[in-house]
Amino acid sequence: MSPRYPLLLDLAGRRAVVVGGGPVAVRRVGGLLDAGAVVTVVAPALCEDLAVLVEPGRVDWLAREYSPGDLDGDLAGARVVQAATDDAETNAAVAAEAEAAGIWCVRADDAERSAAWTPATVRFDDVTVAVSAGRDPRRARRLKDRIATWLQSGELPLRRVRRTPGAGHVALVGGGPGDPGLITVRGRRLLADADVVVVDRLAPRALLDELDAEVEVVEAGKGPRAHALTQLEINDLLVARAKAGQRVVRLKGGDPFVFGRGAEEALACAQAGVTCEVVPGVTSAVAVPESVGIPVTHRAVARQFTVVSAHYARAGETPDWAGLAATEGTLVFLMGVGQLPTLTEGLLRNGRPATTPVAVVERGTLPDRRTTTGTLATIAEVAAARGVRSPAVIVVGDVVDVAAELAALTAGAAEPAGLAGSAESTDRDAEGNADG
Repeated sequence: MSPRYPLLLDLAGRRAVVVGGGPVAVRRVGGLLDAGAVVTVVAPALCEDLAVLVEPGRVDWLAREYSPGDLDGDLAGARVVQAATDDAETNAAVAAEAEAAGIWCVRADDAERSAAWTPATVRFDDVTVAVSAGRDPRRARRLKDRIATWLQSGELPLRRVRRTPGAGHVALVGGGPGDPGLITVRGRRLLADADVVVVDRLAPRALLDELDAEVEVVEAGKGPRAHALTQLEINDLLVARAKAGQRVVRLKGGDPFVFGRGAEEALACAQAGVTCEVVPGVTSAVAVPESVGIPVTHRAVARQFTVVSAHYARAGETPDWAGLAATEGTLVFLMGVGQLPTLTEGLLRNGRPATTPVAVVERGTLPDRRTTTGTLATIAEVAAARGVRSPAVIVVGDVVDVAAELAALTAGAAEPAGLAGSAESTDRDAEGNADG
């Protein structure tokens, strides 16, 4: 078969003919209607799905068999013909007559004998992708489906280099706990379409490598006691860029509304009359422990968990240590590495048992993640000796021991997805000291 010449047809308002009234014809009529064609169906009877499409001015129905000469008679003026009956002789006759009349004809039953054919097609926004795989329509459909997934996820670049000026907007996007594959599909799509990305220190940095070269990246640099931009400056930046007509993505680590000041930014946009979309992210409070096999809840061990920020904006402000120490279940501390001695002392002083298991998970979900374990009595000293650094999540509770149990049960087998790639972990011996 000689190479085919790909061509897109503008059929809006133009006549198209479909010969056949069965399920195949339904699909062909649907595609033609999507293209804006005025369709005439020729068939003695229509299946139920096709009958409901008949509408004067859009889909006309000639309730009879196709007759020789129709393309010069009742069907004159057709730009394209689809031969979609279940009879090969009829399809061949339609194709031959169309060829003689200089009309493109697609045979649904025999692509080899068609003057034209319809590829597997996917449309997303204003992008149309057509796929042909020679004589293998199933392969073409598989490729089409994969491309559709890439388009929907933002993995393929859809950003318009030239676009009609319009109102800008802001999207507060949760980037997840670190692994760039854990961002939501919606978040990735918005990143792919952004003009400006305002990024936090803890946002997944690998996502920035996927941006087009012309996308501006503004480092907000927000971190404990290290603000490259103040919160007010960030709010003003988001509003100003959106009012200038730009598509702004505020990329954060974890979820924007979990200790991310996302609500402050959303309020600033709303007060300025700027459209703001909030895109949830996978919070590190759950995902980071999970990445090393620690569940924050576990039947008969912990029925609840509490997430606490160990960083306070106002000097002298401290957590409710008495309330936290008395809480049943798991405690998860974010931004707490620098406060680890204070954290453990506060819980111990208020009655939390000294033998309570504790894990500190650094760079959770990333290939070089590391877990350091101990007890409330030992973890501050162990973490200091091992040089534990942020970003890290601190887990306090008996669920920490579930990871060791899981690791023992899976020893020698393929690692569970949540545990794969863990660079180093430590267990507690009888004295609560780090082991290796």
